[in-house]
Amino acid sequence: MDVHNVNLLISAVNPAQYPKTGYPEIALVGRSNVGKSSLTNVLINRKNYAHTSNQPGKTQTLNFYEVEDSIYFVDVPGYGYARVSKSEREKWGTMIETYLTQRQQLKGVILLIDGRHDLTQDDRQMAEWLDYFDVPRLVVATKMDKISSSKWNKQSSMIHKAIKVDDNDLIMFSAKTKHGKDQIWQWIENQIN
Repeated sequence: MDVHNVNLLISAVNPAQYPKTGYPEIALVGRSNVGKSSLTNVLINRKNYAHTSNQPGKTQTLNFYEVEDSIYFVDVPGYGYARVSKSEREKWGTMIETYLTQRQQLKGVILLIDGRHDLTQDDRQMAEWLDYFDVPRLVVATKMDKISSSKWNKQSSMIHKAIKVDDNDLIMFSAKTKHGKDQIWQWIENQIN
């Protein structure tokens, strides 16, 4: 999709605040600092529209980005961030679970993992949780420009061993080179059409 119009419509914490337009939604989930904002910026052809931060745990709401008056990207708070209080993490967990299990407009989830490292326990649990609730998911391994392409097959094998994922539902991605952008858009378009 060639993106020209983007609008951060709302930052929501409960269903009463969700958009009422009925557009299909694609959620972006992953641990804190995995690159959700960077991926969003690449997909919408903007440099810093979705704010990237060196401070993990900065996103604390569901951020609805309206794209081309036809779809929402929903940036979900990152998981696995230790400096947030347990009660705050539980509040986020409830907010995220409510959205992911009850939102009719949700057509799929992009699960971002750091392609340089083994999956965390949180990554594996999120993949299993999405499968349990039968939420279509695409696994995107981020930051792939930081490792040599000769090691990509090894990383792909490691991901396949850690979680159940089809080859078509795993994409190696770099925000720097934009590698994987077109394949991610293809998956999104398949989900919303």
